[in-house]
Amino acid sequence: MKSTGETTNTTEKEQKLPVTEKNGTAPEKTEHILNRLIIGAGVCVAVIAVLIGVKLYRQDRQMDITEPFARSMVLASDPLSAEKRFQAETLSADLCVGETSVPLNDISFSSQVKAGLFDLDHKKVLFAQNMYDQVYPASITKIMTLLLIFENLEKGKIKLEDEVVTSAHAKSMGGSQVFLEEGEVQTVETMIKCIVVASANDASVAMAEKICGSEEAFVERMNARAKELGMTETHFCDCCGLTSDEQHYTSARDVALMSRELITKYPEIYRYTKIWMEDITHVTQKGSTPFTLSSTNKLLKQYEYTTGLKTGSTSVAKYCFSATAHKDGIDLIAVVMAAPDHKVRFADAKTLLTYGFSVCSIYHDANTDTLPKLKVKGGVEDTVSLRYDKEFRYLDLNGQDMSGVTKKWELSETVPAPATEGEKAGEAVYYLGEQRLGSVDILYAQTVEQADYGDYIKSIFKDTFIISHFLV
Repeated sequence: MKSTGETTNTTEKEQKLPVTEKNGTAPEKTEHILNRLIIGAGVCVAVIAVLIGVKLYRQDRQMDITEPFARSMVLASDPLSAEKRFQAETLSADLCVGETSVPLNDISFSSQVKAGLFDLDHKKVLFAQNMYDQVYPASITKIMTLLLIFENLEKGKIKLEDEVVTSAHAKSMGGSQVFLEEGEVQTVETMIKCIVVASANDASVAMAEKICGSEEAFVERMNARAKELGMTETHFCDCCGLTSDEQHYTSARDVALMSRELITKYPEIYRYTKIWMEDITHVTQKGSTPFTLSSTNKLLKQYEYTTGLKTGSTSVAKYCFSATAHKDGIDLIAVVMAAPDHKVRFADAKTLLTYGFSVCSIYHDANTDTLPKLKVKGGVEDTVSLRYDKEFRYLDLNGQDMSGVTKKWELSETVPAPATEGEKAGEAVYYLGEQRLGSVDILYAQTVEQADYGDYIKSIFKDTFIISHFLV
């Protein structure tokens, strides 16, 4: 113990002295240590370079298997200008496109009307009879008026509880009305009920003035919106359909388009279209008086699947009807224009809807199954998770056995970074035998950024203990 202590003290003392030529031990040790460090550093660099090279090589090999679906889509040439592409997409995305006439099989139907039967979700034409012919729309016009009202509600420009003051112009409307007095105040929601249930011309004009300041300005917006929807056979001259101006016209197909836009984007409209009778209160200088709104849609009591939508009639337009109905997960729109009387319009609409539900069946996939993860080339993560864009629904009109439907994923094995959440990664395609039924987009469920050199270094240190083991 004593000698050990003496050795320790001597060593400590010598460590405090400067190194000289006489002490040859220290320089030799230092040189040896430096040599080891230099060699170690060189080996580290070599190992890192090799590992990075291997990783990049593997990723390149994986990439050679197939091109990513999303990338191949982006690289596709597009001869259309941005403006023309917008117009094309606008005119095709939500259109029910079909022949002028698509007959019914062994179904009795009035020959003189312009009509169509349309599937709401799948944009299919189940029946058409001169559906592109231009006709007077009468109060069917109010579907576009209601669409603009609900769009303004969505944007927050108006609220259901906002007050609407009736002008002298609005009061002067004839035809179907709720007899609003000049200066009378009603809420936006009450005005909506008056328009939907009682087809009130005065309430329609009052709302047009509320939103745009004048009926003329509102009508301009109606025509602009019609163009956006691809309503190629439509032009409006007023907001209620009372006019007999020959420049106020539409078609059965166009009525279906604006009906579809209204009920798909604003299903809350059904709260009002299903009302059979409801009282409102007129509050004027003369006092308060009750007034009963009575629905013009008699199909509500004649056909149990009815959900809406709007009737119309004038001497020049005759009798018109855009009828909506729901049964077994299927939504249909039946449009009847220029019927000779109100009985024919309701009977024809019922005939169309009954026929539609008899030939239609729905295949539905909620897409709750688990999708695989895709390998990512050059990303900060090795894989990226996926999700379905939406559920899949297919409308069958041919009585096929849908139990044999199969689903196939069209995905690349490897995708390049970055992979951005919400972007398309591939498709889930549905088949019945060899028949392709449709598809649903598969999207990235997360974002994986592109890796830089530092990320590669971190990845290597994470995946291997070679370097750390060597340094120890």
